Amino acid sequence: FVADLIIMNHPGKIVRGYTPVVDIHTAHVACRFEELLAKIDRKSKQKTEDFPKFLKSGDAGKVRLVPIKPLVVETFATYPALGRFVVRDIN
Repeated sequence: FVADLIIMNHPGKIVRGYTPVVDIHTAHVACRFEELLAKIDRKSKQKTEDFPKFLKSGDAGKVRLVPIKPLVVETFATYPALGRFVVRDIN
């Protein structure tokens, strides 16, 4: 699935292939960052870079996540309360 996200507190750089745990409601599933699609300016919501090499704390971006196990995700536009998730580093 494709997600818009904001990196709030991460000690390093997030690159393609990074596989943290994604918490969506009661589900806790590892998801791989398959592709970093764009870096987005947090204030203007405009794309600043296509296919960035990495995202770091404070950045916003659009990414393609691939769950390791089956996972159901609602779109934010359809149901905002169910369209949010948290990404946690396993370590």
